[in-house]
Amino acid sequence: MTDSKRLLVVAHVPSPNTRRLADAVLRGAGHTDISGVETVHLPPLEAGPDDVLAADAIILGTTENLGYMSGALKDFFDRTYYPCLEQTQGKPYALYIRAGHDGTGTRRAVEGIVTGLRWREVQPPLICRGEFQDQFLAQCEELGMTMAASLEAGII
Repeated sequence: MTDSKRLLVVAHVPSPNTRRLADAVLRGAGHTDISGVETVHLPPLEAGPDDVLAADAIILGTTENLGYMSGALKDFFDRTYYPCLEQTQGKPYALYIRAGHDGTGTRRAVEGIVTGLRWREVQPPLICRGEFQDQFLAQCEELGMTMAASLEAGII
């Protein structure tokens, strides 16, 4: 489809449960009612500036590591920030965090970087706090579906 949009999911998945969250995001983004969006998932250490530039929207996924984003996501930002700075202003994004504590430091760190990039938050950050719960999967699936459907509809 020539009018297809691209949704890039850059998610750090160091554990089986974080893999389940990323899979839920991808499942939602790939919902059968959504046909005009190609979803691409790349680990942060593999995603680069060309991937960001080719995306119409981005979902960022990270763990909370010592009150900060994962080192892998920070590395992604370190490598893509300047090559993308002038060309991706206004790019729609959403964020989900797997937080063992409260996720506020992680959220603040990511928001500081995307504010510098001038990306546009299109959904409030999803913070999956505390012990792992199955409801996190439904929330992540809804995040992926909402992003892909909004992208397909031209809302974002």
